[in-house]
Amino acid sequence: MLMLALSGIRTRWFTFVGSFVALALGVGLIAATGLALAATFDAPQRGPERFAAAPVVVRAADHLRVDTPTGTRTKPLDHPGPVGPRTADRLAALGRTVEDRTFPADVTAAPTGADAKEPHTGPDVTAARTGADAKEPRTGPDVTAARTGADAKQPRTGPGTTAARTGADAGKSRPGRDAEARVGHPWPVAAAAPYRLTSGRAPAAPGEVVVTTRPGGAPLRTGDRVLVRTPAGNAPRTVVGTVAGRGFEDAVFFTDGEAARISPDIDALVVHADATAVRRALGPDSGMDVLTGHDRRRADPDPDRDARALVSVNALLGTAAGITLFVSAAVVASTFSFAVAQRRREFGLLRTAGATPGQIRRTVCAEAVLVGVLASAAGVWLGAGGAPLLVGRMTGAGLAPPWFALGDASWPLHTAFWTGVFVATAGALVSCHRAGRTAPTEALREAAVDSRVMPASRWAAAVLVLLAGLGLPAVALAVDPGDLLGRKSYITRPMLLVVGFALLAPVLVRPVGRLLTWLPARLPGATGVLVRENTAAGVRRTAAVAAPVLITVALAATLTGTVATLEEARAAEARTATAADFVVTPGQEGRPLAPAFVERARAVEGAVVSVSRSTAVTVLEEDTALVTSEARAVDPARLAAVSELPVTAGRLSDLDDGAIVVNEEWLTTRVGDRVTVWLGDGRKASLRIAAVLATGTGDNGVYVTRRNAGGAGVDRVDVKVAEGADRRAVAAALHSAGAATGTRVTTRAEWLAANGPGTDDRTRTGLRMILGIALLCTATALANTLVMATSDRVRDLAVLRLAGATAPQVLRLVAAEAVVAVGVGAVLGGVVAAVNLLVVWGALVLLGVLSAVVVPWGTLGLVVAAAALLAAVSAVLPASLALRTRPVELAGARE
Repeated sequence: MLMLALSGIRTRWFTFVGSFVALALGVGLIAATGLALAATFDAPQRGPERFAAAPVVVRAADHLRVDTPTGTRTKPLDHPGPVGPRTADRLAALGRTVEDRTFPADVTAAPTGADAKEPHTGPDVTAARTGADAKEPRTGPDVTAARTGADAKQPRTGPGTTAARTGADAGKSRPGRDAEARVGHPWPVAAAAPYRLTSGRAPAAPGEVVVTTRPGGAPLRTGDRVLVRTPAGNAPRTVVGTVAGRGFEDAVFFTDGEAARISPDIDALVVHADATAVRRALGPDSGMDVLTGHDRRRADPDPDRDARALVSVNALLGTAAGITLFVSAAVVASTFSFAVAQRRREFGLLRTAGATPGQIRRTVCAEAVLVGVLASAAGVWLGAGGAPLLVGRMTGAGLAPPWFALGDASWPLHTAFWTGVFVATAGALVSCHRAGRTAPTEALREAAVDSRVMPASRWAAAVLVLLAGLGLPAVALAVDPGDLLGRKSYITRPMLLVVGFALLAPVLVRPVGRLLTWLPARLPGATGVLVRENTAAGVRRTAAVAAPVLITVALAATLTGTVATLEEARAAEARTATAADFVVTPGQEGRPLAPAFVERARAVEGAVVSVSRSTAVTVLEEDTALVTSEARAVDPARLAAVSELPVTAGRLSDLDDGAIVVNEEWLTTRVGDRVTVWLGDGRKASLRIAAVLATGTGDNGVYVTRRNAGGAGVDRVDVKVAEGADRRAVAAALHSAGAATGTRVTTRAEWLAANGPGTDDRTRTGLRMILGIALLCTATALANTLVMATSDRVRDLAVLRLAGATAPQVLRLVAAEAVVAVGVGAVLGGVVAAVNLLVVWGALVLLGVLSAVVVPWGTLGLVVAAAALLAAVSAVLPASLALRTRPVELAGARE
């Protein structure tokens, strides 16, 4: 069998070229994504930075710990508390202590002349967060993900909801004209990093500061006069010294007393004493963490940033690898199936010569294994060389952090190799069975015409897969519609329908093909009629061409259409829920609005001002899981004036310090019931449900009052112009307050535009990468199938020439047939996409969001046009080469 398989591959090498190339590309992509994926499993091992030279660091615990019947559960706190003065005094008795305070301290060049009388910084840019990623994790209590590190402090700026930053650039804006975002610390704590003076001296008076310098940063030097904006206000200060930056922050150091005046709370305490003595002095229930050694990194700014940065990379690469595997398997199976169908005459002759069905099957399987081994080996070589290029492309496009690099893992290469061999073997199994199933005379008879293209087993498989593809979304719509809006769901859900329609392709090709060729067949000339009849007669050929197009169109339309539909739904929610005339949000991620702006805004005549804060609440579900939900702390009396939230039960006006507003995802949603929650600072509270909101796209979060905000700062101000007030006067007053505090004031229209669809460039770049992979496999399968099909039709083409058709007419016919086959695949793929988009729309309707379905016509047009062009070229080239031979010689040719 092995020698027969080798002989078959050598004789019909062009039949296996496409399978080899498609499989090699698939294995190469799996290997490359696997190598990159392996690098995401371990974040860089960084040591302590902010307190690298500190012996012991004491700070408030940043994790909530709750004992449950199944063990202790932990969750990151949204707003860990400060170190209390009594604790600081107690530890001061053990040895020297240094108090650390961290607060915003943005630096601009000091104004001169008339401008110096009223220092100001320009407007910053509103930040928000939308797109496919804003969806995950959802904000209801059914998810266990919680925000950590700096993200736990990032403002969520939805219309009283949990929406956050918009687009890749929203967080990059600086908080003022020529401003540089920095953090402030007291100078004594600089030694804990350690920072060392490179010029000048330490600050000794309130108006003196020391700043860090770094390549590419602001060229600050000793003696410069700068304007520093802190939570206590704006003030000109003198740079009396500089220190070399250490890469993890841009800092401004004040005197100890000045830092305490600006930020009274102690964020961390450096203790020069034995750690055991410190723990003994604090006691077991102090609520403080005592950090030593590598644990001191937990006190660094955003210690989880590296691990968090890899989460999206991991998801993207995992999705790309999964889709590559799916598309490669489908393409290889389709190609082998068509190749076996083309070789029916050959198999019939072998059967006539005495070969048993088992021998035929083993021969085909041996060919598949040989092709699989060779293609997988080539693919592993391609993947090993392409992985560095993939990583470089991802870091260059901002899909991965700049430090992301490949590791030394080799298991992805082994996995990719054996996956390729398995895919090739599995893809040929059905074809092997069909190759040895028929009797010799039946095989010879079937070699002339396509018939019995759908055996009972294929019918059964197609029906089962379609029932699963339609039944699972139907169950989800009935049980948990929100689950259908998650990324994993809308990426994997189309695959069942794609497989089902691909299995039914031989049955669907005829009616769809006749529909597409109905009008051309009625035009003058024979080309339209021939295209229609050839498409209907060559079912296997048409189905083999349509299958990869079906896959690509379905994935392209479903992925891009679902993301665009969800973005439009979130924008529609924001338009409905936001009734404010002006929306003010921070220009720098993780920073509160200036208190001075809030005070001036509240004093504006004719303005109804609603101030809100980002926080979080945690609940223990079923005594087993801690679930954290994003929340906003609001003033109930002002909330109704600036928002129109989708209340399904209760009243927002009933919200008070002992109440909470939840959404329908919570387990307990009956108004008046009490729920036990832990607030953002870890405090436990029993709150009464005052109202329930519709789930929506996941941005309708939880609402509490300021008392239950856990120390969160103001990160959003909604302003409504009172009835009868002068809108222009209110706008002028707000912009004046914003100019004086470096805060940008946006109108409702500007804010909605910034939060509109199409803002998440990273999501779109990731989708383009995934679709590019699918399109590459599709292109390979199209080219190979059409070359095989056209080469197998040389006698038919010769008969057309002998019947009087010119060479250009024959080439036009071949191109038209290829384009129609692509059209069949596009129609079937469009049906799959339509079903999936209708499922998304239905889930949104059930969640209370009325939004239109966004169909990505532009993307679909490009995909179908590229496939049609490639198909036409792949069909015309071999046909033109074949037509160079005299028609009489071609008509008399035998295989």
